[in-house]
Amino acid sequence: MRKKWFGIIVLATFILSFVLAGCAQSKPNESSTESKNNENKKDELVLAFGSEPETGFNPTSGWGRYGSPLFQSTLLKRDDKLNIVNDLATDYNVNEEGTVWTVNMRDDVKFSDGQPLTADDVVFTFETASKNGSVVDLNVLDKVEAIDDHTVKFTLKEPQSTFVNTLIGTGIVPKHAYGADYAENPVGSGPFQLVQWDKGQQLIIKANPAYYDKQPYFKKITFLFLSEDASFAAAQAGEVDLAYIPAAFSNQKVSGMRLESVKTVDNRGIVFPFVKSGEFTKDGYPIGNDVTADPAIRHAINIAVDRQALVDGVLEGHGTPAYTSVDGLPWWNPDTVIKAADIEGARKLLEEAGWKDKDGDGILEKGSLKAEFTLYYVANDAIRQSLAISVADMMKPLGIHIKLEGGSWDVIEKNMYSNAVLLGWGSHDPHEMYNIYSSKFAGVDFYNTGYYQNKTVDEYFEKALRATNEKEAIEYWKKAQWDGTTGLSAKGDAPWAWLVNINHLYLVKDGLDIGDQRIHVHGHGWPATDNIAEWKWSK
Repeated sequence: MRKKWFGIIVLATFILSFVLAGCAQSKPNESSTESKNNENKKDELVLAFGSEPETGFNPTSGWGRYGSPLFQSTLLKRDDKLNIVNDLATDYNVNEEGTVWTVNMRDDVKFSDGQPLTADDVVFTFETASKNGSVVDLNVLDKVEAIDDHTVKFTLKEPQSTFVNTLIGTGIVPKHAYGADYAENPVGSGPFQLVQWDKGQQLIIKANPAYYDKQPYFKKITFLFLSEDASFAAAQAGEVDLAYIPAAFSNQKVSGMRLESVKTVDNRGIVFPFVKSGEFTKDGYPIGNDVTADPAIRHAINIAVDRQALVDGVLEGHGTPAYTSVDGLPWWNPDTVIKAADIEGARKLLEEAGWKDKDGDGILEKGSLKAEFTLYYVANDAIRQSLAISVADMMKPLGIHIKLEGGSWDVIEKNMYSNAVLLGWGSHDPHEMYNIYSSKFAGVDFYNTGYYQNKTVDEYFEKALRATNEKEAIEYWKKAQWDGTTGLSAKGDAPWAWLVNINHLYLVKDGLDIGDQRIHVHGHGWPATDNIAEWKWSK
């Protein structure tokens, strides 16, 4: 079946190649590029990333949640195997009720300005983050207290095992040096210090000599904020040591550089309206869709879609088939895998559910319904567009007609509760799965847009959140996906048709060792920098 669809997918991905490949020979702006012509500068790096942290480097507003916070330290962190290990903490414990978390801290840590880091700074950080009302979700936090200079107690309103990820993802800021301009002039206890930030052009950092852990190999790193084509051109010109590139450039060789293709949980999938039409949101947007509310439609699409063909065609082979929002993570249930596309099985399923082509137009009917619905995608995202086109073509032989509609996020927001949408997620925090599928988040922002609800799944979520350690919680996260009878995956209710996980691609200068890249999260930030303090030249 894969070969049958490959030609169609190649045509669909022409859009992707056309958008990205046209300007590959353009040069980066010389005013924002520090050329690395001096080969003796072995303790310096120049990196090209497309995204820039427009809101700055303030952890209380979300900085550091998609990559290393660079300038700040966190209480806990994950190692290359995604195990939880200490950073500022020496240990932590949770009471039997799961509501009190006590963290003991190192006593030898100083901020880059020489002032000691104490429990008061941790309290200040979390209280500030709570007041900011940002992406740092601290609604569960009742209070945070300094027991002594190096012990902090967090009291939660209710048990929440995923609170550990807040301790992992929130960099600690200094109470004495925090002000309105902190995001642009951060002071921290992390491995690096900010030297210069030319917005829209570059960021220059240097090693923090006061860092309490192993000193970084590189003493100076320059981040260039370049478009994908300009980044590739900079790599061709030998002006960067690492460049983030799209799949469209992955087959082009660059002298002196190798391609690193890093596995991710940066996924793309189709979320279906799970309920029938008739209701409206408080803003007046329609809810539900009578076609996608039929489980036979959702299951047939999940069975028939050739995920490997999408990886090979749209992603140039740089990705993996997706089955959930958490593939490959410790809390993923591998029983959710659909081994191969089965269009005949999908056709049989639809027929048994009463879907038949009665008028011979190639589209199935069931009563007064025709098997057709609209799929929205972000118009300026070539990969999402190519995936949408390819899936729509794959469904035609089944008699399912998918109408495609590209639009802005504002347009999608008005239509996403009553139409299918091609979305992407991906995090090292299992709480994201709760947000996407819990009935409590039905219709909340971009989370459970399909109004999915399963009482058993909700119960597994509650048990996972009430667990007092991650190991116990993981068993419930897995059962929520599929317990052998029901679940949120395609084996169960199929409220989504997950398609692919997109590998992150980097051109890396020969001899540059970027360590063991842990599975990357959604590409909002710089996930490759998670272990940047460990990078070095191997020759």
